Amino acid sequence: MIPSPNIWNHPETYEVENLAFDPDGLVEHAMRDVDDWAGRDVLDIGCGSGFHLPRFAVTARSVTGVEPHRPLVSLARRRTRRLADVSVLEGAAEALPVRPRSMDVAHARWAYFFGPGCEPGLRELDRVMRRGGTAFVVDNDGSRSTFGRWFRAGYPTVDAGEVERFWSAQGWSRTPISTEWRFRDRRAFEAVVRIEFDPRTADRIVAEHEGCTVDYAVNVWWRRY
Repeated sequence: MIPSPNIWNHPETYEVENLAFDPDGLVEHAMRDVDDWAGRDVLDIGCGSGFHLPRFAVTARSVTGVEPHRPLVSLARRRTRRLADVSVLEGAAEALPVRPRSMDVAHARWAYFFGPGCEPGLRELDRVMRRGGTAFVVDNDGSRSTFGRWFRAGYPTVDAGEVERFWSAQGWSRTPISTEWRFRDRRAFEAVVRIEFDPRTADRIVAEHEGCTVDYAVNVWWRRY
């Protein structure tokens, strides 16, 4: 299990980031264009505090969130306690606590699936996905956008070309999305930048970027089973 320095240590600020990311819902639209989850069983891997669980639950038959960090499991359960068809389980992507062939749609966003090294999680997807189901991985695209430039500076060991080659070799398809971080005010923007980047990179970003909106590129990787 790899600790997540942003949401594990700063769940309140990460909630602000979730609200700011993709305000026009472009990622969700792209996922639905590939495969809709209405009336189906959904698995959210690395669900964190459960931000996306109620959104899936609007139309899904059932939603299962899996999260390795116990404090976040508690937050996700609290968030979804009134949703009868949502459950939150403590567990890791490498050993998902769900039955074989029990899921129609899987979703992982900023959670473990960052290319090389996530093969154990991919094997678990092979085990739990039903025939005809689809798995989605939403990840940063460090090759483009203002955020992508910041990402390259803050995470120089993550090679966008290597990540793309990995997913393609594993048989996944890519839908590139150009979206935004759109914050309510400058204070929120700066707080999120400081949980996502080391202090030196964060200082440079805050100094160079004006306003509360950032163009942000992501890849929606997907595979049918």
